[in-house]
Amino acid sequence: MAAPLILRKNDFFAWPGQPVAVADRYPQNVFAEHSHEFWELVLVWRGNGLHVLNDRPYRITRGDLFYIRAEDRHSYASVNDLVLQNVIYCPERLRLNLDWHSLIPGLNGGPFQPWWRLGSAGMTQARAIISQLEQESHKQDALSATLAETLFAQLAITLKRARYATDTASPDEPEALLDKLITALARSLEKPFVLEPFCARHQCSERTLRQQFRTQTGMTINQYLRQLRICHAQYLLRHSDLFISEIAMRCGFEDSNYFSVVFTRETGMTPSQWRQSSHQAA
Repeated sequence: MAAPLILRKNDFFAWPGQPVAVADRYPQNVFAEHSHEFWELVLVWRGNGLHVLNDRPYRITRGDLFYIRAEDRHSYASVNDLVLQNVIYCPERLRLNLDWHSLIPGLNGGPFQPWWRLGSAGMTQARAIISQLEQESHKQDALSATLAETLFAQLAITLKRARYATDTASPDEPEALLDKLITALARSLEKPFVLEPFCARHQCSERTLRQQFRTQTGMTINQYLRQLRICHAQYLLRHSDLFISEIAMRCGFEDSNYFSVVFTRETGMTPSQWRQSSHQAA
């Protein structure tokens, strides 16, 4: 068996003791499962892909935010024009006297929620801070290190204020229509989603919204929703003893046979084969 891939501090930080840096992925290619000697924030700007974090699959696209701990295992697959940035940091190197534990999920140990969403306004604010942070992280003087850490603190605060979970809260009213649509899709795993009433409620053009969605994510609305449901099915197959027919219902498929056809087409295995394979891997 191949040794686990671990990304080392020396390969990603410009100098020993550097607390924070920015690693661009333009684009992010397929990347094998790995862990790190450092922590990271993952912000997705465009495109789509499959992000598998600690054996849980997430179909990611514009606006997704992940908090990754050093010990977490994750990988990227099935990427399509996926553009993201990794803000990498070492908690033990942070010197500012802040309540970092309240700003960064997982820093205080125990269960935590790694996946969040950012609306358009939050993405704009975060991107501006990361741009400044990237410039300062290339410098190696003491003032630049302090400024980089200060910008990282500003980023952590901004993300905490702007982030939301699709299953607990909607984007605020000022947020862009595309953010509302992605939230609505994430809440439609067990029930049908019809675009026409959504567009009528928000007084927008169905054709324009479909075009905008495809431009930003690289997928159609139906493709995105289908892959969200497949990811949810994979999670249930691995972490529950539910019958496949019941999983199909919980993932928006009224016909379990059709669910099996779609699942096999998307993953290359039947639901039963995938469940068996995932249990053997575990």
